Amino acid sequence: MPVFNKIISKTEAFFIEIGEMAYFAGRFFKEVFTKPFEFKELLKQCYNIGNRSLLLVGITGFIIGLVLTLQTRPTLQEFGAESWMPSMVSISIIREIGPVIIALIFAGRIASGIGAELGSMRVTEQIDAMEVSGTNPFKYLVVTRIIAATLMLPILVIFGDAIALWGSYIIENLKGDVSFQLYFIKVFNALEFGDIIPATIKTFFFGFAIGLVGCFKGYYCEKGTVGVGVAANSAVVFASMLLFIIDFIAVFITDIFFEI
Repeated sequence: MPVFNKIISKTEAFFIEIGEMAYFAGRFFKEVFTKPFEFKELLKQCYNIGNRSLLLVGITGFIIGLVLTLQTRPTLQEFGAESWMPSMVSISIIREIGPVIIALIFAGRIASGIGAELGSMRVTEQIDAMEVSGTNPFKYLVVTRIIAATLMLPILVIFGDAIALWGSYIIENLKGDVSFQLYFIKVFNALEFGDIIPATIKTFFFGFAIGLVGCFKGYYCEKGTVGVGVAANSAVVFASMLLFIIDFIAVFITDIFFEI
């Protein structure tokens, strides 16, 4: 019975948190269209979020391209289908591997950073001081960070995909003596708008989810300085889980749309 009661309480707490996050999201959509608009802070957050992730995303994309090509090439060689390598790699990276892995890297870097930053501000009562002084901390701290994460992730995914394809080209050039021009002609011949558009659209939802979870966990941080670490850690876990759910929904909808 104690174990059963514990499961019930954990489940109840989980659904309460989901409801609180939904209310938090609703408050975001309400605040985002009301004045004043914090354009200066938004640009600052866009720079910070994008710049802080650029090197990590570039390295990740490059390694994705290298490893995917190295792992797949021997299998295609057995069937004499090495010429399909650019098409296979480009579709795999653009449709799924690039957006999901880069979003996970982004979640680990940004969701934890936002959670820790806002959590430390909550613990040190800086957010309370902003409320007392008449400033709207939700608009200044939360809205700007969520919008910045939503806008920056698609750009980072496009950058990471390009670097991944370049890494794949390097392996093909070394192993199969494929020229740059030939490789990318095959890449662009294989890709269609049905591959690029849905993959790009879902990255906006990925970025929104990462920003929302990071801000939510940090904004309502409790339990002193220990809570800052908990907020940062739980933001990464929750955001990563949410990414997989959004990805499944996006792929399911895309599959139905293109079947019709």
